[in-house]
Amino acid sequence: MHDLQIDWLRAFVACVDAGSLSSAALQVHRSQSAVSMQLKKLEAAVGRPLLARGPRHLQLTPDGQQLLGYARRMLELQAEAQATLQGETISGQVRLGVPDDYASKYLTPVLKRFAPRHGSVEIQLDCEQSTSLIPRVASGDLDLALVSRDHARRGMLLFHEPMVWVGSPQFEIWRRTPLPIAVYEAESLGRRSALHALAQQGRPYKVVYNSSSLAGQIAAVESGLAVAALTQCSAPEHLQVLGLEHSLGPMEPMQVAVYRSKASQGSQAVDSLHRMLVQTLRSVRLSG
Repeated sequence: MHDLQIDWLRAFVACVDAGSLSSAALQVHRSQSAVSMQLKKLEAAVGRPLLARGPRHLQLTPDGQQLLGYARRMLELQAEAQATLQGETISGQVRLGVPDDYASKYLTPVLKRFAPRHGSVEIQLDCEQSTSLIPRVASGDLDLALVSRDHARRGMLLFHEPMVWVGSPQFEIWRRTPLPIAVYEAESLGRRSALHALAQQGRPYKVVYNSSSLAGQIAAVESGLAVAALTQCSAPEHLQVLGLEHSLGPMEPMQVAVYRSKASQGSQAVDSLHRMLVQTLRSVRLSG
């Protein structure tokens, strides 16, 4: 095997993260043909194909999957070495948004990695539903947000988060007709997914509780007031996950993406946190 050049690895990782050659070219500030050539050189050096063109975006081959973790670590080490040798200290403020659902499970591992390396960066964190965060990023009021995206071009897709029905094991609410449900606000993608699943199943339901708060949804379930549709990562262990055996069909998963404002382009602090969000959360889901 020939030496693996950093530029080749950077092009490879950019293609994986962006999903296409054209989007990767924008990330690495090269032409699409240059990125394509770097990929070909990397595959020639490895002696195996690393990416295949899927129906919607580029997909990793088994060998590409194996190389990806090493490539990310090599790029991260290079960035650390440059910062250390150049005495570079990144400072500034990053205005970050995240829904309650994702804060504990997905944001914690990112901040654990980011804070020790960039202690001069101040992070201002806002926890709101994705439907509130998306327009704030679009307007530049927030720099970055981890969101359930509302359409395919919204931000960079990181992973798909399953949706689950939950109920209290103390109350068999799922047996009732119409089914009492707790839901998020009218614009919520989670609410839309839940109501669509019930409609597809032809199951009568009645909304008995509305709240934009995850804590409010959980309280409604714990009290035996309703069943609720939650992201899998936010469903407490003491609640019962309900499925086909409870006459509740599957729901569409949430497409979780990192969404960045145009106004934040050029900010090193935002660049660094955006990069770490992508690296950490994609590796979390791949290993999960």
